Amino acid sequence: MVRANTERALRDLYELREIGAYKTGVHRPTLSPEDMEARRWLASKLEEIGHSATIDGIANVFGRAPGNGPHVLAGSHIESQNHSGWLDGALGVVYALEAARAVAEDPSVNGSGVDVIAFSDEEGHFGQFLGSYSFLGELDEATIDESTDRSGRGSLRDNLANFGLDGKERVTMDPGRYKAFFEAHIEQGGRLEREDFTIGVVTSIVAIWQYHIIVEGAQNHAGTTTMAERRDAGKAMMQIWHRIEERFPELIDTHSVWTAGNVVLSPGGPSIIPGKAEMWFQFRDAEMPVLERMQDGLFEIVAQIDAEGPCSARVEPLGRSTPAKMDSEIQNALVDAAAEITPDRALVMPSGAGHDAQNMARHLPSAMMFVPSIGGISHHWTENTSDDDIKDGAAVFVDAIGKVLTQH
Repeated sequence: MVRANTERALRDLYELREIGAYKTGVHRPTLSPEDMEARRWLASKLEEIGHSATIDGIANVFGRAPGNGPHVLAGSHIESQNHSGWLDGALGVVYALEAARAVAEDPSVNGSGVDVIAFSDEEGHFGQFLGSYSFLGELDEATIDESTDRSGRGSLRDNLANFGLDGKERVTMDPGRYKAFFEAHIEQGGRLEREDFTIGVVTSIVAIWQYHIIVEGAQNHAGTTTMAERRDAGKAMMQIWHRIEERFPELIDTHSVWTAGNVVLSPGGPSIIPGKAEMWFQFRDAEMPVLERMQDGLFEIVAQIDAEGPCSARVEPLGRSTPAKMDSEIQNALVDAAAEITPDRALVMPSGAGHDAQNMARHLPSAMMFVPSIGGISHHWTENTSDDDIKDGAAVFVDAIGKVLTQH
């Protein structure tokens, strides 16, 4: 067994928490001064254990381990949402750092190593999974040129240039070097805590399918237009939303979710009948047949409202990802490690949120592990996990990596 120094991992997490501290969480948006300080902190920690560390041209931090034996890759992301939690992403980076240390310190592993990566912008300040796409050689220069910060901090190019990274070489993966990729994360939901589990072993990462629904009617005076005369786009949109809520429970599976994240009525005056309504809508599941049923149901509902009138309605797909399956053999290493360290406290489960592991799984056997989120809270500065759960998670994560490295 490769043993983690769980107190050391916890100290690192508390040390990292001080960079960009905000209330009980952190504020480290991608390519902010705080984010770059955290990246330099990680690079320094990696160099201390003999890794060759770099911050590349997309701000990925990559630490390459010495040794000629088998290697695994482990990591997550180090930036945060705005005014958000201290563990989202950071937990997986520190667990990877601890795994690299533990393997380097264990003579039984004999020349094997753990390369560590902190992917840039998993949180999507400038784009979507820019760091992992770049590491996999799937990010082109045109996408970098087109990317801007959602909070108004300007272009990705300018922000990279602020820290001397624009034009710097971007590190790409050598797939032949690795036996597997591991990522750890807080659950970001309440299931582990609610069902009294310490470890979540992820089977798959959901796909996210997103849509823009547009209803067009006739803008008019709210006081002088009779109800019979109205072509109220807002009313028609609410009918779509209501029918989604009625119909989707018949189409879904246990872990399916859907969200109307933004609804806009135009022109939006209290005395004006809306002439246009827009809704941005998404759903998530890990199984393609379920996703396709939900999409068919959405299209049918919008077509029904369009046919019934008096408003026109249409739906435009915005993007769809593919569910990512985690590797069963690598999952088993986590299950076995959890059985030894936290007996009967591991749950095999899907991930309802997106993670860089879903991109890595297309190229390497990949595994993902969760620890509980207190109250199911994430993407908020009150996000937290108990120290005991953090330490148990580190022990399981490191031991599972040791098992994979020593498998023949």
